[in-house]
Amino acid sequence: MNCNNFNKLQFFMMLFSGFLWVSSASAAQPPPSQELVFLNWSEYMEPELIKEFSEQYQIPVKEVFFESDLARTDMLLRTQGQGYDVVLTVGMDVSVYRKRGWLAPITTTQVPHLKYAAPRWLDAFEQSAKGYGVPYLWGGLGILYRKDKINTPIDSWKALFEPSAALKHHIHMQRDPRDIVGLALKSLGYSYNSKSRKELKQAEQLLLAQKPWVASYGVPILNETSGFVTGDYWLGMAFNGDALALKELNEQLEFVIPKEGTGLWCDYLTVMQASKNKEAAFKFINFLNQPEHAMRLAQYVQYASPNQAAEALLPSEYLKNPLIYPTQQVLERSETGQPSLPPRMKKMRTAIYNKLIR
Repeated sequence: MNCNNFNKLQFFMMLFSGFLWVSSASAAQPPPSQELVFLNWSEYMEPELIKEFSEQYQIPVKEVFFESDLARTDMLLRTQGQGYDVVLTVGMDVSVYRKRGWLAPITTTQVPHLKYAAPRWLDAFEQSAKGYGVPYLWGGLGILYRKDKINTPIDSWKALFEPSAALKHHIHMQRDPRDIVGLALKSLGYSYNSKSRKELKQAEQLLLAQKPWVASYGVPILNETSGFVTGDYWLGMAFNGDALALKELNEQLEFVIPKEGTGLWCDYLTVMQASKNKEAAFKFINFLNQPEHAMRLAQYVQYASPNQAAEALLPSEYLKNPLIYPTQQVLERSETGQPSLPPRMKKMRTAIYNKLIR
């Protein structure tokens, strides 16, 4: 063999060996993970849990936020549910999204830790979330107020819906038609889910009379710039966990769940039917429902956990806090909003709300 042929042979052998090394190295590397897109409320997740999940499964999680239930629905309508993998959904909307074909079924085969969910929250609504949603957290609404501005203890929704003259321009209301109208009805002694046109008309009159006293119909801010902390708001509607977070920022804040009861809610984790990353989505939901993780989540956001195994790990003082876990008396006077109201009733409630915010 002449020298030139030998050198060529060496060159091709080295090239072939390099190809084999690159191929085997590539095969040894796991395929790049697909980013998981999670549509959620802002400040409604312990950041360390996201980090730990991503490290354990090598799946990055991107949180996208919505400002209200209506805003979340609008976001999903624009894409027909595409572009999101896991969506945090209030119980009243699970059946709505299911009818639209947006939700993928969820079973204990895909999410084994679903077995810890309290049956109460799987069947909390007329059109059950069972099979399509995994309970995340639950709670209720109450009245948050500045005790340095209001000397008389508050125990009734009437303080909010029939305010004193001193409260003009110092009231904050949640930007949510269901709760605004539903709790106005409660203050009048009616059901949160009233189907009476006469009762809804009375609630409308009550809310329109209250409107000049309202400084803002908006989304709660949970930091030092909140109007409750600065003193711009003296009284307002608030979710219990949000109220407890704000109380930590100002000792003059007090929170109460009124004697008439409240509107109870439960949020659910759902998987979009259009998701191309369903396996990762199920892993994520299962991870969050591991009892230790669900316990940490509840304490971080200061809401009640629907995970029975997580409750067993929570401190007794947490479970006995009536602002997190309402007393049985309050629960008996409270209601969950139901999605099955007649269309004319839903339309009427929306019309009342629109008169308030325009």
